[in-house]
Amino acid sequence: MTTANTPSLTLEPAIRDDLADVGRRIQAAFAPAVEKETGQPITEPIPSDRELAESFDAPDAEVLHLLENGERVGGAVVVPGREAGRRALELFFIDVGREGKGLGRRAWRAIEERYPDTRVWETFTPHFEVRNIHFYINVCGFHAVEFFHEGHPHPGPPEKPDAADRPGESFDGEDRGFRFEKVMLPLR
Repeated sequence: MTTANTPSLTLEPAIRDDLADVGRRIQAAFAPAVEKETGQPITEPIPSDRELAESFDAPDAEVLHLLENGERVGGAVVVPGREAGRRALELFFIDVGREGKGLGRRAWRAIEERYPDTRVWETFTPHFEVRNIHFYINVCGFHAVEFFHEGHPHPGPPEKPDAADRPGESFDGEDRGFRFEKVMLPLR
């Protein structure tokens, strides 16, 4: 709902020519939390360019711009699930300097409205992303349903495909994080 005090917020599909810019903005938005966790500047972008390309190019993925009064202020990548009625919020970001102003809450509502046939939403966030954990659970109504760690590794492709070829390589905690789900109430 937009009031006189609340700027208009809309979602707009990105076009192919926008993806490099969207990727840079995602990486810039994710960098501060990673740098805070590690205590040092990141040396490689997170997510990697390869991971971004995989998300953008996933079958039926929709890359969305988040616009406030026509200005790009964030975005999301939404991917259909393997089952009907399921979708994954693959990536979600608010641009640096725009966070903490209610954009995420309003954007999430807009995403839910855009996909009214979704029964179950799924997303993932690293264990150290306290703001994300708060946002998904306390603001959006998700529930943590799985925690990935050394004894329960993430089933996705390894970050470094050749890691299995390096003896002594072990889980280093990079994939430690939470899988969240939100079950939507049926429409009446």
